[in-house]
Amino acid sequence: MTRLKIDNRTARALWLTSHGLAQVPTGPLDALDLIKRLGFVQLDTIQVVSRAHHHILWSRNQNYREPMLDPLLRDRRQVFEHFTHDASVLPMEFLPMWQRQFQRKKEQVGRSNWFGRHLDAELIAQVIRRITEEGPLSTHDFETKVKGDKAMWTRPPHKMVLDYLWYSGELATSHRDGFTKHYDLAERVFPQDLPVFSDEEQIARLCDTALDRIGFGTPGEIQRFWDACTAQEVKIWAARMAAEIVEVEVQGADGRWMPALACADIEARIAALKEPTSRLRILNPFDPAIRDRARLARLFGFDYTVEMFVPAAKRKWGYYVYPLLEGNRFVGRIEAKGDRAKGTLTLTNYWLETDRLRTGKRAAKVEAELTRLAKLAGLKEVVWSVS
Repeated sequence: MTRLKIDNRTARALWLTSHGLAQVPTGPLDALDLIKRLGFVQLDTIQVVSRAHHHILWSRNQNYREPMLDPLLRDRRQVFEHFTHDASVLPMEFLPMWQRQFQRKKEQVGRSNWFGRHLDAELIAQVIRRITEEGPLSTHDFETKVKGDKAMWTRPPHKMVLDYLWYSGELATSHRDGFTKHYDLAERVFPQDLPVFSDEEQIARLCDTALDRIGFGTPGEIQRFWDACTAQEVKIWAARMAAEIVEVEVQGADGRWMPALACADIEARIAALKEPTSRLRILNPFDPAIRDRARLARLFGFDYTVEMFVPAAKRKWGYYVYPLLEGNRFVGRIEAKGDRAKGTLTLTNYWLETDRLRTGKRAAKVEAELTRLAKLAGLKEVVWSVS
């Protein structure tokens, strides 16, 4: 049987459409629907302009503003927080297929030396007792201290216990004040009337929803979407679903072809494609469309690395660098910094992939997008400190 071939231009359009980046980011806003369509939105503590989760949602609809996410968690209980490849916010309707991930993370974390030496049964009981009696608590409500040297990422014992219980699904994020997480008993946060799925059905749903959201991908990419199954579990699922999923070949930016799996309606998706908007967009480094750097390079020919944890002297670009997407290609990157006290967004570095892309029209597009990004963070003035 001949495999469906997806040329590179079509693959890029499919990818951007699947990730909500092909259309102009305007129109009526439904933040919960954006999260459902993406599957998850990564949370991150770093705030250079606006935190990753806010920026990711804003990139799909620029009517989004930072205060809009919290009510979905705190008041409506329409989303929950847990760990995919990293800490993320997920639609609450996905909770039934997430039970295995609670167990997987409990086992992984419990086995780690980093957590294990702090998981004292008495402290665990004390933390659960206090939250049961007092309601949601944050790490600031406990007083245990780190003993010995304070290495990078070291946390006090109570924080390790809170995180262990959160990974295990025994505690859940009740709400956040700023970015401070408050933990409550999961039974007081999660709905108790959701359906119960077998482990096999959870795996099937995880794989189905992953492939639906990316449109096409290798088994490894399907596995890494949620990072809630093993490679072997995905392989077994793919074999079982062979009659419903489509084997394809996808052309990379370098012209080479690579085998992949695609969703059952892939041909209909291709037929419905429209040319991605030519509007220039500033994407967050943790945007789900670009988080797999190898796939980004393969599909778009764009070499991108997050360098915030690279020593300054060894960085090629900068601490927090934003990719620039225009149409169906990445044309450059910028480094920018927001100052909320001064109300300014300052562009500190601006790189384009080739000199021929350096035009006045493109600079105007960058400035227009910076002005829009400033509004997300409540900043009033854009300052160019580069020529």
